Amino acid sequence: MNGEPTRQGMLDTNILILRRWIDPAELPDEMAISAVTLAELSAGPHEVRGNDEQDLYDEHEERARRTEILQRAESEFDPVPFDAEAARVYGRVTSAVIAAGRKPRRRVADLMIAATAIAEGLPLFTTNPGDYLVLDKLVRVVPVTRPLVPHEKKP
Repeated sequence: MNGEPTRQGMLDTNILILRRWIDPAELPDEMAISAVTLAELSAGPHEVRGNDEQDLYDEHEERARRTEILQRAESEFDPVPFDAEAARVYGRVTSAVIAAGRKPRRRVADLMIAATAIAEGLPLFTTNPGDYLVLDKLVRVVPVTRPLVPHEKKP
């Protein structure tokens, strides 16, 4: 070991979705996820729209892909619960969002993940740092490069 402390961090849901394409050097050595991330991933396969409703993906392939991401997360992580301390922190997070003139209800899951990271004293790793700009005084957000994803069709 080189004597440097091990980097720890909370992963935003988008990191888990894109993780196979993300450079591991951009992620912490010790990774945690929130139970809220697991909830978002659990909902994912059920939110796939049918082939008759969209032409961006094949519904069966997309459902299988989302299910695999959920299964990997369940096998690799013991999610940090959204507990009473995170709930109290969520009040401060909501206050910061409102003070910035934004509406917290639009990003409830993101804000709950941020509150969990704050309650645990962890930085938040995300490919969507703009989602957390107004929380810069409450949590350290670590931007991760959004990779090119082979299955995504260009509009």
